[in-house]
Amino acid sequence: MFRQSEVGDFIMILCFSGTGNSRYIAKKIAAELEDEIVDVNAKIKAADYSPVKTGENVIVVTPTYAWRIPRIVSDWLSKTKLLSAKRIWFVMNCGSEIGNAAKYNRNIAEQKHLCYMGTSQILMPENYIAMFDAPQAEEARKIVKNAEPTIVDTIACIKAEQPFPVPRNNLYDRFMSGPVNPIFYQFFVKATAFQTDDTCISCGQCVENCPMNNITLESGKPTWGKQCTHCMACICYCPTEAIEYGKKSMGKPRYHFEQLKMK
Repeated sequence: MFRQSEVGDFIMILCFSGTGNSRYIAKKIAAELEDEIVDVNAKIKAADYSPVKTGENVIVVTPTYAWRIPRIVSDWLSKTKLLSAKRIWFVMNCGSEIGNAAKYNRNIAEQKHLCYMGTSQILMPENYIAMFDAPQAEEARKIVKNAEPTIVDTIACIKAEQPFPVPRNNLYDRFMSGPVNPIFYQFFVKATAFQTDDTCISCGQCVENCPMNNITLESGKPTWGKQCTHCMACICYCPTEAIEYGKKSMGKPRYHFEQLKMK
């Protein structure tokens, strides 16, 4: 077990966040452990796979995409050396469930020759409006408030250098994280349905927020390429709500954590 004064020498928090949930959790962990956060979004956007000096303990904080950590995050981890790392914890937030993501996180740890310290599931507001409904702000605040005890327990495990409790792992979980995951990516994770209306102000925020560099402005309007990861940053952070995902997002509230104005 490490002392609080020693945390900065031993912990590194790697965070990928689409619409702010993971960033919020990472900041809570960083504040408690008095350490810094590596912005994995920026690393991926810059195609930066240079070694990261981490210290002995690494915490990966991510959303859940198709019942695993985002593919772009696992790809980044596979290409990036984590210098001095010995142990790795995975903290995943989700709108409902993470499936059997723990199995694949363990595989990542083994591939990097790290001691796997478990996967924590934290329920946070849904943002995947390409398929589901996002909550209204007041309901989202309640969901975040209800997540606080799990965040506290997650931090306690890390501080004590203890593994997380083993998450649920039934047939459904194994099916969703196993055969469904690649099928979901193949048939659903596409940018072709994104479009804008006349309320677009050509601010370029969608271009800036896209971790895949998949959006360009043409004649002042966003155009999507073929490298989308469905993080929902473009559609949920659009200041005029000018972006739609076909008809699936029409009439749905947009969600990003910052709009909740919670600390």
